[in-house]
This record gives sequence, structure tokens and C-alpha cells, in this order.
Amino acid sequence: LSMVAFLAACDDSSSASAENSEPAALSSAEKQGRSSSSSVSSADSETLSSSSRCAGASEECDEAISSDSNAESNGSSRSSSSEKNAESSSSEKLSGASSDSADMMESSSSSVTLATRCKTETEDNCEYGTLLDDRDGQTYKTVKIGAQWWMAENLNFVTENSGCGGGSGTTEGNCETYGRLYTWAAAMGKTEDQCGYGNKCNLGTGNVQGVCPDGWHVPTQTEWSNLFDAVGGHSTAGAKLRATTLWEPKEGFTNEDAYGFAALPAGYYNNGDFRYAGNLADFWSAADRSSYYTAYYMHLYYGKDNAGLRDSKTLGFSVRCLKDSD
Repeated sequence: LSMVAFLAACDDSSSASAENSEPAALSSAEKQGRSSSSSVSSADSETLSSSSRCAGASEECDEAISSDSNAESNGSSRSSSSEKNAESSSSEKLSGASSDSADMMESSSSSVTLATRCKTETEDNCEYGTLLDDRDGQTYKTVKIGAQWWMAENLNFVTENSGCGGGSGTTEGNCETYGRLYTWAAAMGKTEDQCGYGNKCNLGTGNVQGVCPDGWHVPTQTEWSNLFDAVGGHSTAGAKLRATTLWEPKEGFTNEDAYGFAALPAGYYNNGDFRYAGNLADFWSAADRSSYYTAYYMHLYYGKDNAGLRDSKTLGFSVRCLKDSD
């Protein structure tokens, strides 16, 4: 009888553990080589073996991009093992690979201006503008959401450590459609030696212009959270911010583009590979959290209605610039 009770207890414990765990996302360890100076920095991470794994209903690809907490960027300086372990331990508490706690961060500010839905399948009454980038002559569509003016297209300014979004494998995508994917250092307007993986840089105080045009800046974690609040909260922000085109369809989930933000699934860039176009849209943030190994980014996934904030520092993500306050 004692042995039966022991086995029953073990079975209950295993079931509870399985129910509380995240879907298995990492099929194999994939050692990443060093990228060239004109490419996005490398990562030594566990990732899915091919982007085709993301094409179906599985949520594996949603978690794969959070597996790079042990990655190493080309040219980055190394901290001591004790410092690295401390940083990695802190990062894991926020990592989307271990839990969705980072996805749940929302602004507690009561001063966020709520936005009124301005776009449906038949009407578009959003307040749009244009942004001329004097550096290369490109013009971007902008949109006002609540009290914030956002770029309504992904940034497409050419810089080192960036590549065209929407690609597959080693083939770049279409920059005119998806914009470019930048390392965090490149998005901050810094070199990898200054701010890349393994380096904690000083971004100063106030707005971080980074790779954005004059008068615009890379949004902070708080400003992304304020956007979530303005469109009704993080739990539905993904559906409301995703563009109605180019996303991989998934039953039960909609792409409303209810406020003209039109987030496109550019995927990400990692060590020579373009991955998960059609499934993921990730956008860098600035200032609120940066360390030797992680920085916040805003995350949208084709199989979830929510929007979240996660952390990484080695992959290439999109940039949406926010207008400086008057």
C-alpha cells in the first residue's frame, strides 16, 4: 500500500508539472558562428531548426526567440563568469522562454490618453501624417494613437548590423515592405563594441534618438506599455496593432489594425538567417532596461491576441520610431 501511494503521488506531481510548463520550443542546440561586420551579430542559442516549424498552428516559434540568453555577439567583450551568471539569472526571470511574466507588464500610469478606434474593414478615419528622413530622403507614413505620434511603417535606414526584414534562410526580404532589422546596438545608434552583447553602454538621460530621424526616438519600455494601454490593454493589443495583410493566418485569431499602426511580420535576423517572417513582429525599445546581455523589445505573435515586452540583445528586430514630445 505504501508503494502504491508513493507511485500515485509521483504521477500527480508529474501531471502538475506538465500542465504548468510552457510548450516545448527548443528542438536542438544550434551553435551560431560569427557574423561579418555588415551583418547582425551572431548568437550562440537554442533555436528551432527551420522556419518551416513556424508555419503551422504550433506556438514553438513564439518561444524560440527568447532562448538566446547565453548567446555571444561578434566583437563583444566578455564579463567575468560570475557577472554573466548574475545577469543571466536576472534575465531568466523576465524571459518569455521561462514564463509570460514579461508579457504581463503594463503601464500603471493614469495619464495615458485612450485612443478611439479609427479603422475598420470598410472605413479608415485615423489621423495620419508623414515623416521625411533628411538623411536618405525616404518618407514614412505616421499615425497618431492617443497622445502619441508613431511611425506607421518600419524604419528602413541603412546602417551596419542590419538587414532587410521578411526574408527566409540566408535570403534577405523586401526592405521597401518590411523595413530593416537591427541589432539592439545598431538601433541605439552605437557600435557592437559599445552596446552589443556583453557590453553595458550608457545611453544617457532623456530620449534615445538612436537610428531614428531627427525629432524622433526609439520608444522606451514605458512608452510601449502606454501604447498598449491606449488601445485597450496588453491582452488585446496584438490583434489591434497587427496589419491585416502578410501575417500567417491562424484560426481563432484576427488582425484588426484598428488604429493604423499596421505592424508587419518581418520576423527576425540571426547569424545570417532570416526567420519567421509571417509569424512574428518584434520592435526594439530603449533606455528602460539594458544590461550586458539583454534589452527590452515589444513582441507580437500571429497566434496570440496579446502584446508583450520581452528581453534579448543578440537578434535583429524592427524599429518603429516615436515622435519627441513638443
